[in-house]
Parts: sequence; structure tokens; C-alpha cells
Amino acid sequence: MEQILQPTLDLWPLWALGLVIVACIVVLGWGAEWLVRESVALSERSGVPKVVVGATIVSLGTTAPEVAVSVMAAVKGIPDLAMGNAVGSIICDTGLVLGLSCLIRPLPLPRKIVNRQGWIQFAAGLLLVLASWPWSDPLSVFSGGGGHFSRTWGFVFLALLAGYLWLSTRWAKRTGEGDFPELERDVDAPLGLIVGKLLIAVALVVISSDILILAVTIAAKRLGVPTAIIAGTVVAFGTSTPELVTGITAARRGHGDLAIGNVVGADILNALFVVGASAAVTSQGLTVTPAFFMWLFPFMLGVLVMFRVGILISGPTLHRGVGALLLGLYVVYVITAATGNLAHQVGVVVR
Repeated sequence: MEQILQPTLDLWPLWALGLVIVACIVVLGWGAEWLVRESVALSERSGVPKVVVGATIVSLGTTAPEVAVSVMAAVKGIPDLAMGNAVGSIICDTGLVLGLSCLIRPLPLPRKIVNRQGWIQFAAGLLLVLASWPWSDPLSVFSGGGGHFSRTWGFVFLALLAGYLWLSTRWAKRTGEGDFPELERDVDAPLGLIVGKLLIAVALVVISSDILILAVTIAAKRLGVPTAIIAGTVVAFGTSTPELVTGITAARRGHGDLAIGNVVGADILNALFVVGASAAVTSQGLTVTPAFFMWLFPFMLGVLVMFRVGILISGPTLHRGVGALLLGLYVVYVITAATGNLAHQVGVVVR
């Protein structure tokens, strides 16, 4: 497909590439929603308890856009896009989604989630940075050197993901947290129809991801901007729109605990699942450019630390002030990317 589309997209103006990127992101969202619905229906038809499906299949399915984009980017040899999408999604989920949700209405703090999954969320982000750091020459990241996230670490992260899903299933069985009573699903549809829709959903996710990666790569080269920056902002925002819609809707309807749980779970999966799978599918792992250590990682750890501090200083609800700080940090993050000066400072301009 790439050989067919690239000569055509190379001739398109930048605004047309932008439309292609937006269209692919929209189709990704449709495909992911369809994938979750049909996967749940198929699982329930096979007799899997609903609480188990909610704690595993639903949570994995909602991360399908990030996984599809990052894994395919890693296979195509574009590690900046693979890692940038995952790290940028964590920043977007915690800064933008949680910040906006909290500004709409102070969010109830479910202490079980923030004291249990919340620390896993922070630990996963910190481990991602530590695993990418060039420990043979630790100070090189401050002098223009990069790091590396190995394939071995990819398998370690996937093993940690399996452990997290196992724990999530146990917690859900005890408390019923994995239930999803409002999720539409075709449980009574013929089995052949469910499987057919599932295959179509997978095709939508894969094809739209493939075209998205190609369009983003061409746009990055045209603009002279590192792929990591576009992946960490535009692509990450697009693949995080399901979390954004869920968070805002939950906050407006008074289900703030759902908004927080949604963000915390998404962050964990972005670190363990998206990055882990992307590194595991390539023998070289993921090259981590200086842009991550000088821009993406600091902002990621910044929003995660700010969220933890906000929890500590808040009472039964997460205050609007915390939401304003999270959103403000996200705005600074986007403005920093938009200036374009960072690309030249860290020497990672795509040529």
C-alpha cells in the first residue's frame, strides 16, 4: 500500500496531508470502538464473565489506536513515531483530558484507584524513562546523545502488562469495577456477523494506521520537524480522543471517578502495552532520540508528578485548581512544540 500511495501523497499540498491525517484519526476511532464492541460480544458469547471482559478486553481495545499506530511505525523503522505517540498520549490523557474534566466539575477521588492503579501509572512512566536511558554514558543525553529501549525491555513490559491485567481482573471480581453496563454490544447477533464485523474493525484500524503513518512522515519531512514532535502532539491528540470524549462526558454527568479511572488505566497501557509491543516486534528495539530526554520525558514525568501532588493536597475531590495546573502544563507542552526551535537545539531535525 505504501508503494502505491506515497508517490501520490508526495505531490499533495500540506493542507491536504493535514486532512488525510484527520480523516485517518477519525477512522481509527471508529474502528477501535467497533473493535471493542464486537470483541466484547464475542467474549460474552463464549461465556467469559462480564467483569473479566471489562477488566481486560475493553481496556486493551480502547488502546487499539495507539497500539496500531506505534507497532506499525516500529515495524516500518520509525521509532520516533512509535515512542512519541505513546509518551504524547500519556501527556495528553493526564494533562488535557484530566485537566479539562476537572475544570468542568471537581472530580471525586476514588481512593482505591488513585492509591492502587495511580502508583502503577506513575511507576510505569518512570520505568519507561529509566529503561530508555543510556546507562553506559548517562550524561550523554544532555550533550545531544540519545537512548535505546531494547527488545528485551519490550518483552519485560509485556510481561508486566500481563501481570497488571491479572491484578485488574482480581480487583474487578472483588469490587465489580470491570462492569460496563452502558457499552453497546451485539450479544444476540449471529456469530458469523459478529466475527465479520470484528474483521472489518481490525482492517479499518490497520489500514487507517498505515496511511496515517505515511502522511505524518511526509508532513514531518515537509515541515522540517522531528517525527517525535508531530507524533507527541498531533498523532497523540488524535489517538487520545476516545479518552477525551469519555472524560468530558463522565465529568458532565457526575461520574468523575470514571474519568480518573479512564485516564489512569490509559496511561498504564500506553507505557506497558504500546511501548512494550512496539519494541517487541523489532529486533533492534526503539531508538530514543534526544528530543525525548529534553522535551517529551520531562513533560510526561511533570504531568504525572503534578497529578500525584494534586491527589495528596486534595480532599474527597480533585480540585479545579489542580485541573488548571494540569491543563496549563499541557498548553506549555504544545506551545513548546509549536515554536519549532527545539528541533534545532537538540539536532534531530528530520531530513
